[in-house]
Amino acid sequence: QVQFVESGGGLVQPGGSLRLSCAASVNIFSIYTMGWYRQAPGKQRELVAAITSGRITNYVDSVKGRFTISRDNAKNTVYLQMNSLKPDDTGVYYCNRDPALKTGWGQGTQVTVSS
Repeated sequence: QVQFVESGGGLVQPGGSLRLSCAASVNIFSIYTMGWYRQAPGKQRELVAAITSGRITNYVDSVKGRFTISRDNAKNTVYLQMNSLKPDDTGVYYCNRDPALKTGWGQGTQVTVSS
């Protein structure tokens, strides 16, 4: 069974930065398109960034120019560098394959942007 373990969240002031990491348990991670998903309070979970096996990236409009997704296949890890954070970026961040694996949801990592 695939497992994804997220880390790196925390409390940050508006304008600050965080770097999230996601470690995958599968050796075939390198062929997956991977995504970072965000669930804001009271809202549905949404895909905010994705990266293909060929490192083509895609972002939701609200994070373009501020977030950068990357991957290290040798470490089975995907990252999300988040800069110029805004209060609207607050939520629990998850990684999963894109499209998501039903069994791939981990605990997520909480990001809170507040002064």
